[in-house]
Amino acid sequence: MSSFHLSDSSMSKHQENCLIGRRESTTESSSGGSGRSTHSEKRPSYPHGGVREIAGPEEKLRESERKAQTFAENQQFDAAIQERVRCLALARLVYGEGHLRLAQAHARLAEGYLQLKGWAAQAREHSGHARDVLHLGGPGPTEQGGEKAETLRCLLSVYHTQGQAALNLGDLEEAEASLKMAGRIMGDLRQQEGGAGEEETAKAEFEIATGLSRLYQRQGRPEEALCQCKRALLLAEGPLGPGEACAVYRDMAAIEQAEGRLDRAIQHLQQAHSVAQSRDPGGMEEARIAHSLALAYSTSGEPGHRDRALRLFEESLGTYGRTVGAHDSLTLSVQDDLCHLLLLIGQQENAVKLQRESLALKRSVFGHLSQEVADTLQLIGGVEMTQGDMRRAHRTMSKCLEIQKLLLGPQHRKTRATQRTVDMLSEAPEVAGRQQKAGNLKTRPPFCAVIPSHNAPGGTNVASSDS
Repeated sequence: MSSFHLSDSSMSKHQENCLIGRRESTTESSSGGSGRSTHSEKRPSYPHGGVREIAGPEEKLRESERKAQTFAENQQFDAAIQERVRCLALARLVYGEGHLRLAQAHARLAEGYLQLKGWAAQAREHSGHARDVLHLGGPGPTEQGGEKAETLRCLLSVYHTQGQAALNLGDLEEAEASLKMAGRIMGDLRQQEGGAGEEETAKAEFEIATGLSRLYQRQGRPEEALCQCKRALLLAEGPLGPGEACAVYRDMAAIEQAEGRLDRAIQHLQQAHSVAQSRDPGGMEEARIAHSLALAYSTSGEPGHRDRALRLFEESLGTYGRTVGAHDSLTLSVQDDLCHLLLLIGQQENAVKLQRESLALKRSVFGHLSQEVADTLQLIGGVEMTQGDMRRAHRTMSKCLEIQKLLLGPQHRKTRATQRTVDMLSEAPEVAGRQQKAGNLKTRPPFCAVIPSHNAPGGTNVASSDS
């Protein structure tokens, strides 16, 4: 992972100093440095008689903004962040403190940290800097010059980013205040712009609604969360198109399921699955929703629901296997959920077969000493116990216990539960007899101790001949 995100402010200052030094050296050379007229300076000539133009800070800023956009579109996220840091340094150099353009540079950098890298702390810091710059500038020439809408859009980005970052960091109070402020600014922006930028404004409003929905869900306010989901759904079905609707349906299903309304949750997931099938059949979004719907069906006691769950698990597993491969953590997660369903419907052999096949993959992906490997060994050992194979179950559960002791410690509740299982299995006759036999072999005297000593000729003991 790159380390530039830890010192982006110092990087900005450093780049600014470099640019200032470059500009000063350019100015000094153009004036001759000794009081001579600028008309006598010698500039480098080129084959066609042209003179090389040195790009000024304004041009460098425009070029850096274009690069940042290109890098982001090509998913070169580290490079995009570096260019946005450079944009910030250049904006400070060109426009100075307290200018809207500097606030916009901070806001774009904050958005990049959050959206491209998921770094909420850096996003909150730079959105705060942007807000301070806007307050420092005040309602001066920028707004008088007819750029109030641009200022409002920058403020919208600032408070929306602050709200999402605070939500990711678990600061729910700040998240709610920032997202509500973003909603109020949205209303002012609509009045200022009229019908201009409708799609961009609708997207921002959609993101605010979904952010508030997740916030209210975490605060234990399900009805308010569902209200925000319905608001977001109207936007998704209107100006934004159905592509955004899948995520909203999934959020609604999660809220309903948390409230114990499984039937409603299944209805929302069915709608999401239908939208995903129509938009991108056989794609990753359909596979994700199929997985969620399969989990919902597998917990339902309705007739036929577990058969549907089995088909959806297999559909999701097939898509993940083709798209991201058998080694991916998503594929292994779906496989684990499928195994739990197989155990519920009595297909223990198939479940254990899948788990044994996945064990090597999990050791490769997660490591030999990982919770995923321990959970797999525990499931396999549990099935071996139900099948009456106590000796194999004891060996499997002992391996699980070793990993849990290292990961969780001997006093963790999971470790203690596994320890009790291993102790119980140790008392089984086939395990106890094998352990007793192994113990006898360990306590048997050395081979040389049971061989009688031979006497040398003349009756002298070889062992005592030296004495």
